[in-house]
Amino acid sequence: MAEICSDWRLLAEALEGVLRREDRGFERELEELRYCFVTTVFSKQLTEAKIWINELKNMATTAIRSIGASGVLFSKELRSFINDPLHHLVKKLFNYAHDLGRGKIGVEEFRRVAEAAVRTSLRTNMRSIYEAWVFLGIVALLGGRGARIVFPEHNHILFERSGRQRGGNIPPNLVLHMPGRGFISFFVEAPRPVGWGDTRDLSRSWRLYTALRPDILVYRGRILDIVKEGEPPIERPDVIIECKELEDWYLRVREVRGPLVKEMTAEEWRNRWLKGLWAGLADVLGISSPEEAYEKSRSKRGIRLSEPQIIELYVRVYRPDKAFLLSRKPVPRDVKKRLEEANIMVVDNVGFSMEKLRDVAIVLEDYIGYRGDEEEILVIPIDIMQGLDELAKAFGMDRINMLRTLIEFGKQHREVLGSYAHKIRT
Repeated sequence: MAEICSDWRLLAEALEGVLRREDRGFERELEELRYCFVTTVFSKQLTEAKIWINELKNMATTAIRSIGASGVLFSKELRSFINDPLHHLVKKLFNYAHDLGRGKIGVEEFRRVAEAAVRTSLRTNMRSIYEAWVFLGIVALLGGRGARIVFPEHNHILFERSGRQRGGNIPPNLVLHMPGRGFISFFVEAPRPVGWGDTRDLSRSWRLYTALRPDILVYRGRILDIVKEGEPPIERPDVIIECKELEDWYLRVREVRGPLVKEMTAEEWRNRWLKGLWAGLADVLGISSPEEAYEKSRSKRGIRLSEPQIIELYVRVYRPDKAFLLSRKPVPRDVKKRLEEANIMVVDNVGFSMEKLRDVAIVLEDYIGYRGDEEEILVIPIDIMQGLDELAKAFGMDRINMLRTLIEFGKQHREVLGSYAHKIRT
């Protein structure tokens, strides 16, 4: 199908109501209309999308090599957009073109709904591309400092979540390991709903439907599930990272519903976190009390917040050690000052510069560590392993207890161990 056409409106006028005729051989013309509409109305956006896709592909290749991964698994929606952005957007107009052909809508209605559908898909996928680029860039930088992938088991950097939460837990998108240092776990677009089997499970899952959802959550250690009982419904993250791809993101406002529209009982008011949520919202809005914030939200069945206010709310609710705001474009001084006063570190004018992510990666390296129950990975030559097994058998121990015994012996008899170590070195 040609990507260039003269006038989509002329095509639309010629095809309006055409499927009501006896001759229904107009499928190709309707497809041509869809292609013509996207390529003419969204020509500039398509060109930009292709540039962003190339940036993402290049960063994916860099990250894969850096951490020793086998590949990257994107969501079905994003994968379709990356493979062929034009065809992906054209598919969004299939029903609208047929509604035009059947005479259900006119040319102007077609223009209105088709433009809205394409713009929504573009915004969603461009946002996902930039978020993925930032995440992969940070991962690549950590890989350059020695980190290697240890989860998922299939050795792919994971963005696809389809079916992975049916068991009632939220697994990480990626866990990196740095020898001798520990682990770091990443969760992208979490928390998300989990599978449920009965009323109790549904109640737990519903809390995740309504939970606030930052772009990236980072945890020290090897964390394979962040779902927990109580509020908030996930473990407290060590770091939150929020990505903004739009130039004017700080001027945008959206309605936050989720936990802000829930009727609260007296018991829930006594719950420290829920009260903390409303206290945080009161601070963000400049309201005197949590009760006033609650009543303000309940009266509107939700509340409209600016994007900077939403980021502040993330921080007040989840209480991370550190929070970052990464903006593709420059952030005005007053917006940056407000966020930094809320303990949110702003890195702006990032564009697609990997170097701009370096300071974030350096901070995250400090969060590579242990939670206390991880198992370190150690590659031991077979001759040493055989020697360890022989020694363990002689003392009636398994490998781990034999190693513990040898370590304790070495600590208590350093001089003896030192003489043996000197002999081995020489």
